[in-house]
Amino acid sequence: MEIERAILVGPDWVARAASNATNDPQQKWMLRQPRAVRRSYAAECFGRTDEERRAEAWMLLQPDAVRRSYVEQVLSVPLPEGSPTEPPERPSSRRTG
Repeated sequence: MEIERAILVGPDWVARAASNATNDPQQKWMLRQPRAVRRSYAAECFGRTDEERRAEAWMLLQPDAVRRSYVEQVLSVPLPEGSPTEPPERPSSRRTG
């Protein structure tokens, strides 16, 4: 696991080279993320006994661009350009007038 962590938090060129050696879409996606994203995942999730649960929480807290790229590249769900990633606002229950 030490080698995996070193690749995960290593320079971009190392992670990108490693991404070419895997067929797993999730691993490939992670290894193609910017170093700051990979380091955040490594610090918060990688190698923990509850990694799957932590990874889910970690993903939900990521910026829109990171979450969108995961949906498109790992889940293979194309999203229309400019589609909202947040739920629509609920109408206010207050009445004006």
